[in-house]
Amino acid sequence: MRTVLEQLEQRREDARMGGGAGRIAKQHEKGKLTARERLELLLDEGSFEEYDMFVAHRCTDFGMEENKPAGDGVVTGWGTINGRMVYVFSQDFTVFGGSLSETHAQKICKIMDMAVRNGAPVIGLNDSGGARIQEGVASLAGYADVFLRNVKASGVVPQISLIMGPCAGGAVYSPAMTDFIFMVEDSSYMFVTGPDVVKTVTNEIVTAEELGGARTHTSKSSVADGSFANDVEALAQMRRFFDYLPLNSRDGVPERPFHDAAERIDNSLDTLVPDNPNQPYDMRELILKISDENDFFEVQANFAKNMLIGFCRLEGRTVGIVANQPMVLAGCLDIDSSRKAARFVRFCDAFDIPLLTLVDVPGFLPGTSQEYGGIIKHGAKLLYAFAEATVPKVTVITRKAYGGAYDVMSSKHIGADINYAWPTAEIAVMGAKGATEILYRSELGDPDKIAARTKNYEDRFANPFVAAERGFIDEVIMPHSTRRRVCRAFAALRNKHVDLPYKKHDNIPL
Repeated sequence: MRTVLEQLEQRREDARMGGGAGRIAKQHEKGKLTARERLELLLDEGSFEEYDMFVAHRCTDFGMEENKPAGDGVVTGWGTINGRMVYVFSQDFTVFGGSLSETHAQKICKIMDMAVRNGAPVIGLNDSGGARIQEGVASLAGYADVFLRNVKASGVVPQISLIMGPCAGGAVYSPAMTDFIFMVEDSSYMFVTGPDVVKTVTNEIVTAEELGGARTHTSKSSVADGSFANDVEALAQMRRFFDYLPLNSRDGVPERPFHDAAERIDNSLDTLVPDNPNQPYDMRELILKISDENDFFEVQANFAKNMLIGFCRLEGRTVGIVANQPMVLAGCLDIDSSRKAARFVRFCDAFDIPLLTLVDVPGFLPGTSQEYGGIIKHGAKLLYAFAEATVPKVTVITRKAYGGAYDVMSSKHIGADINYAWPTAEIAVMGAKGATEILYRSELGDPDKIAARTKNYEDRFANPFVAAERGFIDEVIMPHSTRRRVCRAFAALRNKHVDLPYKKHDNIPL
């Protein structure tokens, strides 16, 4: 018996070594952790239950039958993060460069199937050279099997991809279908075709970092939702991020103890909005001051900065925030910000996360580039996302809410439950100057008359009370009481229920 136990432990030790001590050392030289080291940092200590440790590939071409390391380049199983269950897979670059084989894919598919059945999120730590060339179409079939499971799991359990090394070719499409993608700076990249192919086909000379590095995907393409300096920071932040997410679509938002009074007021908010309506201010300040313990996890912080999205907690419960940012483009809606917010709203709705919308929007960004780029359809994505969302929705208008952008930003008319406005709110078709020049075009030659007309328009419409008189605004609130009013609003909406007509699925303007 002792011999058998010793043999088992030896086989386990061999599997834990992956590609061997030499390749592990090379991984460390690159500033990267191994697949198992990453899981140790991500999961609670001692919680990891590994599956398929001894699975090996079945390829017999190109001499592969003589090299069959246990685990086949991916570590899979489940564990807990702060006591909450999660399924994980971590690709091992020390084994065949983390390349995906038929059995590698089967290991990932197994834990994804288990995650859906048991109602727990999936976190994938990606570090792979792509398809295993020696296996040919069997490897491609493995990718497709994973893709199908990504789609079936979408909206059922949260899926998070952490790119911690190369991710190229077909490998990028699995992360692309997950809910959130995070990258590690200077050591991870994503692209469909690499720099060499780009040079051959288009004659463009570009580095892997410029083509698909973390900075590119967080600031230009919006493929990634955030990036971190190194593996350790990335895994620590994933533990923090995970705490905001429900385990599945039926579990409800996580609730944790909080030590920040819901009735807390902040008098500094009374002076947040400047007297000059054209002067910017930082909407992030409002978000932090109304959140529990001033804690806000921002998503896509470096892309479409005129829109802020992310998670906070109110009375210990997760809330998704969508907010215009007056510091950038005056908070205008454009193609990028509309797409960014629309996907976030749909994620929150899929997992019953309430939505808080903070509005200061002068309209849609004008210009040929926006119109040619399809701002009509992209703007409709955000409108559609808010209108179809059935989660509790609370809106606070802090300053400008002009034209169609007022409608789009979770207005009462498209299904928001409770709509507040600050006394500084201006809810109108457009700004006073533009409106006056249209209404009194015949008087444009007389500056004094136009100035008087503009003043009259401002007095009549540059306030929240016209909308409040019609019931489009439920209450005009004092800025310093925003946290208290919003917390009470969400508390009142906890049992919200909406019955929808039957349909197979909707058809959002993609």
